[in-house]
Amino acid sequence: MPVAAPRRPASRLLAALPPGDYRRMSRAFEEVTLEFGRVLYEPGDKLRHAYFPLDGLISLLAVIDGGDDLEVGLAGRESLLGLPLALGTSVSPVRALVQGGGRALRLPAERFVKELARTPRLRQLVNRSINVAMGTAMQIAACNKLHVLEARFARWLLMVRDRLGRNQFPLTQDFLARMLGVRRVGVTEAATALQVRKLIEYRRGDIKLLDPAALRGAACSCYETIRRLENATFVR
Repeated sequence: MPVAAPRRPASRLLAALPPGDYRRMSRAFEEVTLEFGRVLYEPGDKLRHAYFPLDGLISLLAVIDGGDDLEVGLAGRESLLGLPLALGTSVSPVRALVQGGGRALRLPAERFVKELARTPRLRQLVNRSINVAMGTAMQIAACNKLHVLEARFARWLLMVRDRLGRNQFPLTQDFLARMLGVRRVGVTEAATALQVRKLIEYRRGDIKLLDPAALRGAACSCYETIRRLENATFVR
């Protein structure tokens, strides 16, 4: 009698795999806790695992001059941390920082590479995730240059919401200023403007999206561009 596949994973990417492939991979998975603020990799570190977030969120940060960093991408339940492994390199090009605490499934790097070779659907999904990561980084670069901070802030909040699957999450102004590459005073002004419009509620390091639909109207067009890229990942 066939062994029943594990329950459908919260990872959107893993859930898109054929049940048999996921069943086989699941035997090598280890569930781990992603602690807020933890650095999983620094640029140049060896990638020892591929991480598939279930309800956590990882920021991908480009590091400049050995210290300052700027967010160039996010890895949540729609993607994974460890894409360079699919390109034949085991070295991280970015700082991987846990932005939203939660859980993840991780797979040893060697096993992940083997599964890519034997699982066509996984290879397809990962290839498309690489395309999304490149497109997102380019879109964010243009967004930071051309769009006003309030619209960028709204775009960023929606991207976090999509990946965490909830409307409320911890967030300090210092952290957000770091992610967006702006001064804290700019974040304060943008947050105040969105609160006045009753789109968000922000207090004591915690933010709540009151009207996500209206917030989409306040966000720059980059949100929809990136969202379309992500959704195309899962088309058969």
